[in-house]
Amino acid sequence: MKMSDGVEQAIHSVAMMAGLTSDGVLSAAALADFHGVSTSYLLKHLQALSGAGIVAAKPGPTGGYRLARAPQDITLLDLVLAIEGTAPAFRCAEIRQRGPNPLPGKPKAPCSINAAMLRAERVYRDELAKVTLADVLGDLRSKDSDGAIAARGCAFLELNERRRSAN
Repeated sequence: MKMSDGVEQAIHSVAMMAGLTSDGVLSAAALADFHGVSTSYLLKHLQALSGAGIVAAKPGPTGGYRLARAPQDITLLDLVLAIEGTAPAFRCAEIRQRGPNPLPGKPKAPCSINAAMLRAERVYRDELAKVTLADVLGDLRSKDSDGAIAARGCAFLELNERRRSAN
């Protein structure tokens, strides 16, 4: 199964948003620059995440994005489905009924290939549903023995976090 680049961009972007202060947001342009990706492509995915209720968007010139839910309430499955959609990755086109020797009439049983692929996808989705953004962040922190990754993220947030005014 191949996922679009948008899935990786979405996961890294929400991971970065998890470090925001309670009143902070990050612009799509800053996130895109940090990750070295196209702002317009990332915006498409941020809009999908917003539509799925994973991030909240603050409009305007000082606007940006922030998590709409706590990291422990966002699973990797939530992120994948927001970007890739909910349709199964394998879609049976019932090719048994094509070619020079098609199955006669409507098949009485589902294609065993389709059934096997759907079972595999259920396992895949179940595994993604078990892993939260908080789990990923915790794992990252435990493997970042010298603190380089954390320092890089903190420096980025220090420069790019936009905070709501006290007015």
